[in-house]
Order: sequence, then structure tokens, then C-alpha cells
Amino acid sequence: MYEFNFAPVLASVDQLLVGAWLTVRLSCAAMLIGLVVSVFCAWGKTAGPAILRHVIDGYIEIIRNTPFLVQIFFIFFGMPSLGLRLSPNSAALLALVVNFGAYGTEIIRAGIESIHKGQVEAGWALGLSRPQIFRYVVMKPALRTVYPALTSQFIYLMLNTSVVSVISADDLAAAGNDLQSATFASFEVYIAVTLIYLALSVGFSALFYALEKAAFKYPLGR
Repeated sequence: MYEFNFAPVLASVDQLLVGAWLTVRLSCAAMLIGLVVSVFCAWGKTAGPAILRHVIDGYIEIIRNTPFLVQIFFIFFGMPSLGLRLSPNSAALLALVVNFGAYGTEIIRAGIESIHKGQVEAGWALGLSRPQIFRYVVMKPALRTVYPALTSQFIYLMLNTSVVSVISADDLAAAGNDLQSATFASFEVYIAVTLIYLALSVGFSALFYALEKAAFKYPLGR
């Protein structure tokens, strides 16, 4: 009969919380920067020149059809051959941004293409400039449409941060591995790590739901 012993885990819970805090910071930073990349690439795919559309299509296909682990290895171990050496945490952030940008581009592109052309024409008729039309007529209702998909992608991104521990980034999974190596309480440590990831996912889901209710009160135009 296995005897549970959570004493070593409780004694080092601060180590897990530090790792969880880095996981949150990496995830939030990657989402914010990735959203900028996604919006630009989505604009490029829908309104940019042909050569830009081909470049963006290639970027999306490469990222969506290769494992995230391979992308991390390429950035952390491959890019130093080109003279660009990054710390583990910086390489992890870059990999997360590149990955989120590809998926986010397709999500936002779908939202942009859901906007009826008549609404854009109405914006022109009102004398709005191209940036104003893109910001108020296209992007604002498009973001409302794709908001659930973007938040789900963020949760997936946050859970994907567990992979960055393979390059010694100091995230929650790495903290759990270190604690397990020090205490040999594998079952207890990974139960605690699982519960922390679960708490983060549920917490962010509740936060995103509250933000959706606060930010998207206006009715959808028809």
C-alpha cells in the first residue's frame, strides 16, 4: 500500500509558486505580443500584397505542421549557429509568440472575413479613413466573434509552456521536476503541479468570461 506524504511538497510549495508565476508571465507576454503578430498577419492575409500573403501562408503552414517541441529546439539550439543566442526564458517566450501568432492569425482572419462587405461600404460612405474602418468597423466586431477561440488558444498556450522546461526555462513544470529530483516524491509532486495548472486554467477561464461580459456589451450589427 502506497503511503502519501505531501510534507516535502508543502515544505517547498514556494518553489512551485515561483514556477507558476513565471508560467503566467510567459503566457501573458506571449499572448500580448502574439496578438500583435496575429493582427498584422491577418491584415496581410486579407488586404496585403500577394508576396506578403505567400510569406504569411508559409509561416502558418510551417508552424501548424511541426511539433512545438521541435520549434523550441530550433530557436534555442539552432539559432546560435546563426549568431543569435537566447537565454532559456527568452527562447521560450519567442517560441510561444511564434506558435501563438500562427494560430491566432487564422482565428482573427476568420473573424475579419465574417464581417459583411456592406458594413465596410457604410464606413466609406460615412467618410471614415482606412485605419478607422479597420479599427472600428472590422476589428472590433471581429474580435467579439473570435474572442472565445482566442481565449481557448491562450489556455492551450499556457498549458504548452510545460514543454519549455526541456530547455531549462524556469516554469512550473521545471520547478516540479526539480522538486521531484530533490524529494523523490513523484506522485505527490505531480499531483500538486497538476492542481496548480488546473487552478490557473479555471482562473483564467473565469477572468476571460468576466472580461467578455464587460467588454462586449454592445449588440452585434446586422
